[in-house]
Amino acid sequence: MNQIYESSPDHVKRMDTQELRSNFLLQKLMVKGKANFTYSHYDRMVIGGVQPSTRAIKLGNYDALRSKYFLERREMGIINVGGKGSITANGKTYTLNKLSCLYLGRGTKNVSFKSVAPKNSAQFFVFSAPAHKTYPNTLYAKKDANQINLGAPETANERTIYQYIHSGGIESCQVVMGLTVLTKCNVWNTMPPHTHDRRSESYFYFDVPKDHGVMHFMGQPQETRHLWVQNNEAIISPPWSIHAGSGTSSYSFIWAMAGENQDFTDMDFFNLKEIR
Repeated sequence: MNQIYESSPDHVKRMDTQELRSNFLLQKLMVKGKANFTYSHYDRMVIGGVQPSTRAIKLGNYDALRSKYFLERREMGIINVGGKGSITANGKTYTLNKLSCLYLGRGTKNVSFKSVAPKNSAQFFVFSAPAHKTYPNTLYAKKDANQINLGAPETANERTIYQYIHSGGIESCQVVMGLTVLTKCNVWNTMPPHTHDRRSESYFYFDVPKDHGVMHFMGQPQETRHLWVQNNEAIISPPWSIHAGSGTSSYSFIWAMAGENQDFTDMDFFNLKEIR
């Protein structure tokens, strides 16, 4: 398990391209037959990808967690962005089609990930945070999510938000998780930009067409920076940073948050005239 430490806004102002990528961009999350995890010291988030091939992949334990097993003191949200797969937890098996979401509560043991058809392997994006209470393991299909339509073709940001783990949806201690799908021919996400000082966030970009990419914008509103992101790569977004992007084609992304509260609308928006 890799570890990424926090960076202050003043430090980020002086980072070059490689330093920005090393501190905020997570690459090679989806590797066939492997599980890859990164421990972020922002709100102690763990971000990872699991892509089983011909064999199931068991959720291991890691020294960085200092626990008896992965979810001893943690909860986890999982969204499948690949082929049909299954997850077995505490002896119960859950089937996840593409864009299904499974929540695993604190204390869940013996977790394993499997692809139904290895040639079209499942790709599980995993997000975990510390938990103070146990909530039941819960599976949502895409149709079960709360849908919010935002944006317009005129501003190239028409999109649908699917809320899975949130107040009014799957219960959790602090994880808030869902995904956004841009309508065809739309490229901008999260406009106008915002920050939320009480939560850290991660963006996982997927369904980015081959030979295309997304320009992800981050940093303080008056000190923005950018990172080129490819398919199946993730961004760590500090509480003080904006998080927005524009692609060379339409795409989708998972957003996952942890922090002081679960209020999805707890955001500080910025007028585009303020951005630098």
